[in-house]
Amino acid sequence: MVSYKELGLVNSRELFKKAMEGGYAIPAFNFNNMEQMQAIVSACVATKSPVILQVSSGARKYANQTLLRYMAQGAVQYAKELGYEIPIVLHLDHGDSFELCKDCIESGFSSVMIDGSHLPYEENVALTKKVVDYAHQFDVTVEGELGVLAGVEDEVSAEHHTYTEPDEVVDFVTRTGVDSLAISIGTSHGAFKFTPEQCTRDENGKLVPPPLRFDILKEIEKRIPGFPIVLHGSSSVPQEYVEIINSHGGKLKDSIGIPEEWLREAAKSAVCKINIDSDGRLAMTAAVRKVFVENPAEFDPRKYLGPAREELKKLYMHKTEHVLGSAGKA
Repeated sequence: MVSYKELGLVNSRELFKKAMEGGYAIPAFNFNNMEQMQAIVSACVATKSPVILQVSSGARKYANQTLLRYMAQGAVQYAKELGYEIPIVLHLDHGDSFELCKDCIESGFSSVMIDGSHLPYEENVALTKKVVDYAHQFDVTVEGELGVLAGVEDEVSAEHHTYTEPDEVVDFVTRTGVDSLAISIGTSHGAFKFTPEQCTRDENGKLVPPPLRFDILKEIEKRIPGFPIVLHGSSSVPQEYVEIINSHGGKLKDSIGIPEEWLREAAKSAVCKINIDSDGRLAMTAAVRKVFVENPAEFDPRKYLGPAREELKKLYMHKTEHVLGSAGKA
């Protein structure tokens, strides 16, 4: 058993409390390699933002669970080396079983998500409670989920979304004892969120996706006042990255993400954790493709992963400063 406290990590409880009081959201950025971790930490140190390092089940398989743990420990030391000690959470994203959550808790994670949203309601309650009861013995925070997000992210896949039922939230939170709740109000997993056909045009001719259900969010806030809410599937799919990828040999389909101003509005509410993964993938892929096309003889990984890391850092600094409002809150 490795305690996250030995690694210098924190759980999310205090961070969420401060975020709700301050009207901002903590960035939850996914990582599965060194360059991503470096970009996340250096961006958050530069903007003095707290951060949640997220690891999916797929990332653990890809990078190796032991290496990821030491990378998280390294992230804490790296922040100090960069000159500012920011709070860092190591969080399991979309844990789908008690065994996986238990394994992560025992290997140094400070926070876990148990996603039983695909199960019948009572089974979701029972599974979530089981994880909470185990995690809380070690002061590890737990995120649950009600409602289903459409889209694909790693091993999480759903064709249709189901909005969170405000009538269920009080019962779910009370019976499970979760520390935060991921809800479904119209965001979507992956880079391919909304096709142009699903969107309308605003007065400037810009494509706008179907509106988020802020009415559901407000109703949930009324039912469980002061309770931490999480938004998954919140990438904005920056069109400049899509264009760079496609003009440098890529073949991405047309897709529209969640407008950043909607996320800024959400961050002023009880939404105190916003997950962003696909935007980072697009930023890195755009930078790598650009190097390969402009320098086809290049074969040193540092020469294409270095620019990818810098582009990712730039993107994440922008997110903390202008979207989530978490800059300066560390």
